[in-house]
Formats: sequence, structure tokens, C-alpha cells
Amino acid sequence: MKISQEVKVGLLAVISLMMLYFGFEFLKGSDFFSSTRKYQVVYDNIDGLTASNPVRINGLSVGQVKGIEILQDQGNKLLVTLELRNDLLITQGTKAVLADDGLLGGKTILLTINPGAPALEDGGKLVAAKESGLSALIREKTLPVLNNVDSLTFQLNRIVAQFDQTGVVLNQTLKSANAAVGALGTTVAENRAGLQATLANVNKLSASLIETEKQLKPILAKADTFADSLQGLQLKQTLGSVNKTVDNLQRLLADINQGRGSLGKLASDGALYSNVNKTTASLEKLLTDLRENPKRYVHFSLFGRKDKGKPDQPASTTVTTSIAVPAPADSTR
Repeated sequence: MKISQEVKVGLLAVISLMMLYFGFEFLKGSDFFSSTRKYQVVYDNIDGLTASNPVRINGLSVGQVKGIEILQDQGNKLLVTLELRNDLLITQGTKAVLADDGLLGGKTILLTINPGAPALEDGGKLVAAKESGLSALIREKTLPVLNNVDSLTFQLNRIVAQFDQTGVVLNQTLKSANAAVGALGTTVAENRAGLQATLANVNKLSASLIETEKQLKPILAKADTFADSLQGLQLKQTLGSVNKTVDNLQRLLADINQGRGSLGKLASDGALYSNVNKTTASLEKLLTDLRENPKRYVHFSLFGRKDKGKPDQPASTTVTTSIAVPAPADSTR
């Protein structure tokens, strides 16, 4: 039987298409030489998971996502069918964790097998879980930063507004300063002669102070010499002599208080003090009577005669003194 050219071309096209299909499936990870098992998991949100995304255990690819269906009767949840290797033991309670696959934003499913649990039959459902991926972490860390940036921007806007007001005030201040500088320049120009005279007086005062300093130096030198001479005085010996004198005076006063010596007896003996007072009073009366009646005590006679009359005795005197002046000798005798 002779095959026509058209049939050969058709068979070649079919074979090519089959090879293209199976090659594409093989590149996606499908193994046509080994049997697989299928498991299902339900997610609320798959975050961009697509068919043919890998399924891994501890980094090893053990399968792929076979298909994704929408469950409209369950609130639009997503049913994901996983195709896993037949030699892999999947137990009940195994988790299918949806996670990021690298930095390119792809998705993968990580299996966490529950050890010691019964085996899960083909077509069973896995426990859905999600892992905080890089994008979620970036979003979580970025949102507070963005909030702070917004607050900082608001504060900067307020500060800039205050700077605008400050700029207006600063311009006014600079204008006032310029006016003050102009007025100061005018004042200096008007009082230039007075300022020159003042500076001349200040120079004269400086010269006078220099001369005064020259005159004060000898005085200060003499003062230093006087201070040195004061330090050279034997002040300790002088103070020792003064202390000895004070000790002697204290001893003398102690003797007087204890009745030793003439002054002590006079100060402590009351009878002696009374006799001295009486003697002084009698002497005072005697002197008074002598001044008033001198004839009672002194007799003057040119002829050597004595008064035969009985002299009056003083009333209160105890001592009588008579002074007679002899007459000159008679030449006829």
C-alpha cells in the first residue's frame, strides 16, 4: 500500500505537535514516566499563584500546581490542585504553605508533613497556610516609615511657613540695621573732631599712667623693704618680755589680795586703814588751826619776852608746837 505525500505530511505535523506538547509539559516539570498523586487545598487568596508553580519540601521540588478553580458557592475561594510524586508519603494534617519563590515575586507551595499521622488518600485535602513573604514584610515595614514621612513632611511644611514669616521679619531687621548703620556713620562724621580730641586725651591719660607707674615703683620697693624689716624684728622676744611682765603683775596683784606686803596689809587690814584715816583727819584739823591761829604756836618777841598769859588751848588739837625767836644780845651788859 502506497502512502500518499499528504498523509506523510499530516502524520509529521501530528507527531511534531505531540512532541511540542509533551516537551512543553516536560519543561514545566511533568514526569511522563512516573505516576503521580493529586491533592487539593483551598485558599482565600493565592497572591498570584499560577498553574505549573512548583511544590517543594525542604527546598526539593516534589510536584507542581496542576490547576486552580474558583468556588463561587463558598465565597469565591480558590481550589488548588497539587500533583505530587507517587513515592512521597503525604499524611493527614500536612500543611500546604503558600510562600514567595525568590526575589522575582513568584509563588511556590511548601509542604510541611505531619509525622506520625495516617496516610492521606489520593485526592485528599491539605491544610492551607500562608507565609509572610518578602512583599508582606516590605509592606509591614514600609507603612510605618511612610506614616513617619508624611508626618515629617507636614512638620517641614509648617517650619517652612514659619521660615517665610521669619524671612519677612529678617528683611525688616536688616533694613532697620542698614538705617542704624547710616545714622551711625552720619553721627561719626558730625562728631569726628570731638572723637579725635577724646582719643588725644586718652593718649595723654595713658602717658600719665605710665609716669605714675614709674613713680610708684620706688614706693612699692620701699614698702617691700619695710615689710622685710618688719619680718626681721624680733617680735617673739618682745612678746616673751611682755608675757613675763604680765606674769609679774599678776603675782603682785595676787600678793596684794592675799595680804602680803605693805599694800597687801593696807588693803586687807581694816584697823590699819581706820588709824590712817583718823591720823589724816587729825593732821587736817591741826593744819586748819595753824592757819587760823598761828599765835598759838609761833611767838615773835624782839626783847626775848614770853607771854605770861595762859595761852588758849586748842579744843581739838593734840600736838602743840611753840617756836620762839631769841632777842639780840644787850650791848650794855
